[in-house]
This record gives sequence, structure tokens and C-alpha cells, in this order.
Amino acid sequence: MDMKKRITLELRNRSPAEIVELVVDNSRSADGEVEGLTDEFTELEFLSVVNVGLSSLAKLPSLPKLRKLELSDNNLSGSLDTLAQKCPNLTYLNLSGNKIKELSTLEALQNLKSLQSLDLFNCEITSLEDYRESVFELLPQVTYLDGFDQEDNEAPDSEADDEDEDGEDRAGPTGDYGEEDDEEEDEDGSEGREVGLSFQVNQANQEDYEDEDDYAEEEEEQHGAQGQKRKRDVDDEGEDDDDDDEDN
Repeated sequence: MDMKKRITLELRNRSPAEIVELVVDNSRSADGEVEGLTDEFTELEFLSVVNVGLSSLAKLPSLPKLRKLELSDNNLSGSLDTLAQKCPNLTYLNLSGNKIKELSTLEALQNLKSLQSLDLFNCEITSLEDYRESVFELLPQVTYLDGFDQEDNEAPDSEADDEDEDGEDRAGPTGDYGEEDDEEEDEDGSEGREVGLSFQVNQANQEDYEDEDDYAEEEEEQHGAQGQKRKRDVDDEGEDDDDDDEDN
């Protein structure tokens, strides 16, 4: 898909002035130039144009609010002066995987006064002797080069920083969900206690019934024994009477 059409699709019926982030990675630039971007993207803060075949930035429009620009895996070898003119407030620039060979090519970035992080992975320039020291000297405003500062401290995760900034907004829903979970747990606990109580009552009733059955069985055994005793007594009396009659 060509770059211009991809941008149209990414708009999704919104106006360019409503777009804050735009990603058109892996689309195609027919002539190696930026296509489809205009000065109407006045609120754009993040732009990713990775692997689209760019060889020039001459047609990049003015993007005054742009802070992060991803240009990795293209064919750029120069024309970086355009960035200072069109994107003066850049803080992060990724040029990894391009055809940047000479340190002099980076001189154009000196005018990006807010630039803090620069990535040049997989560019020929990284093979130069004293590459890191030379870049930091040329661009003193840059804090992180290829993800590390001059003391080899790793750059903080920008996404984690964004999450921290939005932490208060996320805390509300999370807290609400927690309260709902607590309520559900309380309800479940109440139901569990009710079920447990019912079970105990039923078990007690069942034990009472069993006790009554045992008592009834004992009474029946006692009555049976008494009946058998009375029968034996009667029989014994009958035998005595028969003996008396014989004697008479």
C-alpha cells in the first residue's frame, strides 16, 4: 500500500488536526519522498515512518508539535537539515538502519536544541573510531545515543514514563474494580456463611432425628423384653395351676 493511501486510512474519517500519533510503517513511497503528510497535521506529536523506502525528507511538512520521529530502515543518507526547519521540537529521533556514513551528516541536527535521544543502530557511521565520543561532542544536547548515555546508563523506557504520567487516570477505574471485587467477596462470604449455618442446622436436626430413632429402637427392645417376660410369667403360672390340679 502506498504511503498516501495508508495515511488516508489511518485518519478514519478524522481531520488531520485531530491526529496526535500516526504510524505508516511498511507502506511504500513511490519516489522516496514523504507523501500524504501536510501542514494540517498541526497536533501531531508522534510519527513513525519505518521501512517505507524514504531517501529524502525534502517534502516533510511543518510539524511544530512533533516530539518523536521514527525513520528507521529507510535509505536516508542526508537532508537532515529539513528536520530542524520542519520539526524544531523533536526530543527523540530514530535513524537506525539508514545510509548515514559520515559524522558531518549529523551536523544538521545541532539546531534541534531539544533533541535528547538519537538512535543510529546499523548505520555505517557506528563503525567509525570514537563514534560515541564524537557524536556526544558534536551534539551536546543529546543525552542518549543508541539507548545509552555517556556513562553507559540505559535510557528509561518512554512507554513506562507515559504510563506513570497517566497513572492517576488509571488508578480510578482500578480502584473501582477493587471495590466491586470486595463487594462480591463480601456477598460470597455472606452466602458462604449462610450456607454453612444452614448445613450446621440441618446436620443438628439430622442428629436429633437419629437420636430419636435410636431412642425408639431402645424402647421397642425394652417393651419386647418386658412382653416376653410377662409371657413367661403367665406360662409359669399356668404350669403351676396344672400341677395343683394334678395334686388334687
